[in-house]
Amino acid sequence: MNRNQNGNWNIKIQKLKKEWKYWSQVFLIPIYVLSFLSIRNKKIWLFGSSFGNRFADSPRYFYLYLSSLKEHDIRPIWISQSKDIVELLKSNGYEAYGKNTFLGKWYCLRGKLYLYDNYPKDISHFLSGGAIKINLWHGIPLKKIQMDNLHDKIRHPENIWKKLYYSLRRFSDEKKNHYILSTSKFYKPIFSSAFATENVIINGYPRTDLFLGDLIQNILTDKEKEALSKILIAKENGKKILLYMPTFRDSETLFFDTINLGELNNFLEKNHFLLCTKLHCKSKLRIEFQSISSQYILNIDADCDPYVFIKDSDALITDYSSIYFDYMLCKKPIYFFHYDLNIYLEQSRDLYFSYEDFAKGVKARTGEELMYVLQSFEQAQKDIQQKPELLDGKSNLAMERQLLLEKLFDDRDEYASPALYNKIKKIIHKDNRRNME
Repeated sequence: MNRNQNGNWNIKIQKLKKEWKYWSQVFLIPIYVLSFLSIRNKKIWLFGSSFGNRFADSPRYFYLYLSSLKEHDIRPIWISQSKDIVELLKSNGYEAYGKNTFLGKWYCLRGKLYLYDNYPKDISHFLSGGAIKINLWHGIPLKKIQMDNLHDKIRHPENIWKKLYYSLRRFSDEKKNHYILSTSKFYKPIFSSAFATENVIINGYPRTDLFLGDLIQNILTDKEKEALSKILIAKENGKKILLYMPTFRDSETLFFDTINLGELNNFLEKNHFLLCTKLHCKSKLRIEFQSISSQYILNIDADCDPYVFIKDSDALITDYSSIYFDYMLCKKPIYFFHYDLNIYLEQSRDLYFSYEDFAKGVKARTGEELMYVLQSFEQAQKDIQQKPELLDGKSNLAMERQLLLEKLFDDRDEYASPALYNKIKKIIHKDNRRNME
């Protein structure tokens, strides 16, 4: 057997393993049904993120907040597939268990509340029967999501076979979110439509508490510590910190067609910038970006939580990622680098709103344009910090951002975690009353 034949055979084996892993979930359905018989403890709140692979997003910061309360009536527990995450939390005095350990499975059956940012399987779907499932989600959407995304072949299959094939995926993904979080009444009908539910909690994202004040004492992974240390050293040396945080899509591979890395490095050196690239955890360019780090470019591991770095940054560069909605709360410049906008709209996602109306910041389509607009960094800072008002009959950028923020966040100046805690306690009280009737 030659090398090509051996390679093809290995690909076939990997494909068969993947298919078996997918369809073997059928045998777990009886376990899911039996999990409804479990007696669940309303004091045990379970947390997970990113299919159990990361310590990130709003579940992370809500978990840290609740753990800091030291109240006896709430027991926050993090469930993860990562041994490193479990060891990190335990070594800092927090309660966490591996998803596939005995204690992990035990508490997945005992916890009354599941809080996550994707789907119940962030914790354990097949052990979740009878638990109250609250989806904190992972961003205010500009691009259409879930049932509203007609490009999503899982939720909108092309034929009967695909519908049958993806039914198991949809079952393990989405059955069932009891509540979905929305940051404003304006966005409530969008989340209601996308997740097919009327149970929408209006509240801020706990993750934004991190850069609004000192409410939450964060815990950093080794990779986050390493990257943040380099950022702080760069700031001490007078460099301005640019965060490049794009979303993922097939056309992101065009990035290297529009950026000349040599010219970019020279530009960053001349203007005293440190460009910190933090890709989406599902990005197709993770390997390529690992090779472009230099004295002026820091590639942050894609699995790191982006909110660790926002407070110490000076500006954000993004495209269609919803992270820029949260970033506006920081009152710092935002640059939109949308080199593939037409392709993205045609092949990847439709948008809920006009990109021009909702992307409030300086825009660039090419690498040359991006470097050109970044030269006016100081002016961009002034534009953000000026008073929101009309100038000669036209609104300034500060006013446009404020008007948009009013749609995005009902409570912009308040901590999200305490408010969410009180709302969830009411949900549990309501559930207890319903079970007693």
